[in-house]
Amino acid sequence: MRIPQQFDNATPLRLEVAAQIAFPDRSMGAAGLRKERDAGRLETELIAGKEYVTLAAIARMRELCRGRRKGHGLSGGTKAGKRTARAEIGPDGSSATGQPSSALAAAKEAAQELRTKKR
Repeated sequence: MRIPQQFDNATPLRLEVAAQIAFPDRSMGAAGLRKERDAGRLETELIAGKEYVTLAAIARMRELCRGRRKGHGLSGGTKAGKRTARAEIGPDGSSATGQPSSALAAAKEAAQELRTKKR
């Protein structure tokens, strides 16, 4: 990351300016930095109601983000030549999560009794 001469790693910068310096390809903006702040990976300063960040804080954020990936454990596809695990929930399309609960069984029994009484 090339830093303009008038700034150093400890200079407080508004989020958009810091994003433009740290990510010159414009792939990250102030909104992305706020998202990282909300996730606890970026330390910002609130001065006179304005939010600032240092380039050093962005460098620490990048260290925390390095190697972190979202996992997709219940996919039926293949990844890196290996088959991933599938949930044991029955046939495709089923949203059941296991054995029916006793509450469900009681409700079905009550519904059956009501149907029988109607006749």
